[in-house]
Amino acid sequence: MLDTVMLFAAGFGTRMGVLTRDRPKPLIEVAGQPLIDHALELVEAAGVPNRVANLHYKAEMLAAHLQPRGVNLSLESPQILDTGGGLKAALPLTGPGPLFTMNTDVIWSGPNPLDLLRATWQPDSMDALLMCVPLENTIGRKAPGDFALDRAGKITRGGDLVYGGLQILKTQDVARHDETVFSLNAIWDVLAARGRLFGAVYPGRWCDIGHPEGIRLAEALLSEPHV
Repeated sequence: MLDTVMLFAAGFGTRMGVLTRDRPKPLIEVAGQPLIDHALELVEAAGVPNRVANLHYKAEMLAAHLQPRGVNLSLESPQILDTGGGLKAALPLTGPGPLFTMNTDVIWSGPNPLDLLRATWQPDSMDALLMCVPLENTIGRKAPGDFALDRAGKITRGGDLVYGGLQILKTQDVARHDETVFSLNAIWDVLAARGRLFGAVYPGRWCDIGHPEGIRLAEALLSEPHV
């Protein structure tokens, strides 16, 4: 049962410049609310009850914001652990999976991407399912893309699909990975070699908040009427 989401919130947000001097990136406001609250709204609407976030940079500020929302916290100290290491450290809170992992610095416009992933997930054939966005439907992202899909939905590197920062992942390979600090890219390579890495294509639009200008772009996207 997909009842857990891992929210990645530990990063330094250095590309945001002065905006992250006094706060962590997930607390930067977009359209009047912190970035991470946009992610939490999607999680809540999808009915995912167990929410876990990893913290490192200005962890106390994020903890004060997230604890009242019922989010379980995984503090990374003294070093930041990257996505794979962060998930591995949080496994006592997430349980054995499978689970959603979600970046907290993007904005989705369209149907709830967690609902779409859940509807596409086939655990008998998949170990990971990545939500991807066609490059032409992204905002704040330049070419090239990240991935391509074959007719069966298997995903390979290179192509015009952008990873949207959301996936469903089985965690066994994360748990037994030898390193403490590592990216989930290392896990994807293992799953791809096994023929168990798949992708889904998001039908809406998506904005990356990778730099200060991304805030304006995201707010413009959110102001557009939904079809």
